[in-house]
Amino acid sequence: MIRIAAIPERVDLQPFSRWLDSQGVTHVIEHDEGHQVLFIEGEQLRQPVTEALSRYLDDPRHTGAPEGFSQPRQRRVVAGHWQAGPKDAPFTFALIVAAALIAWMTAFGGREQLMVLLTIVNPYEWPVGSFDQRIQALAGTLGNLQLWRLLTPDLLHFSLMHLIFNGVMLWFLGSQIEALDGRRHMVALVLVTSLGGNIPQFLMSGPLFGGLSGVVYGVLGYVWLRNQWRPQFQFPPALMTVAVVWLLIGFTPLTEALLGASMANAAHLGGLLSGLGYGLVRSANDMRRRR
Repeated sequence: MIRIAAIPERVDLQPFSRWLDSQGVTHVIEHDEGHQVLFIEGEQLRQPVTEALSRYLDDPRHTGAPEGFSQPRQRRVVAGHWQAGPKDAPFTFALIVAAALIAWMTAFGGREQLMVLLTIVNPYEWPVGSFDQRIQALAGTLGNLQLWRLLTPDLLHFSLMHLIFNGVMLWFLGSQIEALDGRRHMVALVLVTSLGGNIPQFLMSGPLFGGLSGVVYGVLGYVWLRNQWRPQFQFPPALMTVAVVWLLIGFTPLTEALLGASMANAAHLGGLLSGLGYGLVRSANDMRRRR
């Protein structure tokens, strides 16, 4: 079965389910933590069913049929739990595995000679004490075509808990994006939020930072914004509140007192804003296509 979308329980999907019946689409609606998760059979039906569902969510009176539906089959409705597997989101899974491997290879930042190959600039080659020096270091690094350094800080983690938290959150949100919106959008979102988080963090504090937290904040912002426009993802509303509160706390001395280390606040904020921006552009494009 192919997962199409997770829709909040408040949305009545029964008319849409009956319409799928009339079109001969074998489907399953599972109930999971306040959402109705729609699955269908037949990869060739993913796009037409997704388009029809979008029209139904925009206007429940309308279930216009795109071409491409199959002959009538029996409908199944079951209750249960769904979460994407590695086959549903191979890019997201590979990104988490890569971060785990790099964390192990660098001994969570303990092997400096290997770690500095992945920092945004090499602090042994460039002075980075002032803002102007960091600008020059970044320009020089890019001029030397070390473009990978803009992204590889995401793979650096400095504790096991740091890695586990980022990995769990990225999988929960990123796997849904990749499975529902497509791999190309997940790849683009990671690139945008990585750049949007890493560059401001470097300019603010220097090169000694790392982690997927900026990307995690980015996918969180993307999922939250997309759900405001059209509910699609499994996303507890309180998660955004907790994330924003934690973001604000990060700008106070409290986190250093609690964790014994400072947080990459600029990466978190930059990632969040980049994810919101990408989600806004996607939603605006979707609305233009429907006019």
